[in-house]
Amino acid sequence: MNTPELGLPTAVPAEGLPARVRIHEVGARDGLQNEKATVPTAVKAEFIRRLAGTGLTTIEATSFVHPKWVPQLADAEDLYPQVCDLPVSLPVLVPNERGLDRALALGARRVAVFASATESFAKANLNRTVDEALAMFEPVVTRAKAQGDDVHVRGYLSMCFGDPWEGAVPVPQVVGVCRALLDMGCDELSLGDTIGVATPGHVTALLTALTGAGVPVSALGVHFHDTYGQALSNTLAALQQGVTTVDASAGGLGGCPFAKSATGNLATEDLVWMLRGLGIDTGVDLGRLVATSVWMAAHLGRPSPSRTVRALSHQES
Repeated sequence: MNTPELGLPTAVPAEGLPARVRIHEVGARDGLQNEKATVPTAVKAEFIRRLAGTGLTTIEATSFVHPKWVPQLADAEDLYPQVCDLPVSLPVLVPNERGLDRALALGARRVAVFASATESFAKANLNRTVDEALAMFEPVVTRAKAQGDDVHVRGYLSMCFGDPWEGAVPVPQVVGVCRALLDMGCDELSLGDTIGVATPGHVTALLTALTGAGVPVSALGVHFHDTYGQALSNTLAALQQGVTTVDASAGGLGGCPFAKSATGNLATEDLVWMLRGLGIDTGVDLGRLVATSVWMAAHLGRPSPSRTVRALSHQES
């Protein structure tokens, strides 16, 4: 299964879109952390190796969070050394300075912090206010950047488009937290639609406001959930605004353990199918990616929710 069946989809480029998109693959971290059963370390390592073999260049490996909060990723110290020699970028999540210490001790050079645009989610996820969380992240980002020019820090921002407790999230509120993360030294921001309520007009409005506030579009990535079936249309809206980094999860794994209304991430295969049809290069072998997700679905004991995986592998729902 090296190419989509019958040479499809037909590539028909559209004006105003980037020539290439970098996919930030989150399945091994954001996906597997939401599994009820803990996936064995050896399976996680093989999953990451197989993802690297598809042509993906950025694969989020794990999270150095306290095992009490995310027991599915308690094996970070065991997992990272098994994959760190792969010729791809392997970002890891570091929630605080202790997490950063653990990651740096293993040689990690790409780290991410996880902030919230809303007070309710900051309380649920971090037991802090938004300002308190930012104050906690500042020394993490500063210390990480002090390690050398090759260290890259990503700032995740959740609830950019809606919050299950607060409802609509004002665009200026999101812009303010984004500016704070950039000002403390983050190299890149990932705008999270944590409960999947964004629509294309909202995406366009937020990106327009961010660039108007001096946030370069080159520093922005998007992370859409497909709760209401809007992830691909929202991605297209982001591409039309110049975004070239898109988060996705192989096989559509994942959601958010701290927001019960959050459902699966945008499936990487569905994203690659759309981008291929638009003539946008990703460097990803779709056949190998589908095979990898089918392999992982077998380990998880259920079919992949990705429509592209099902169509190309003939999986049954």
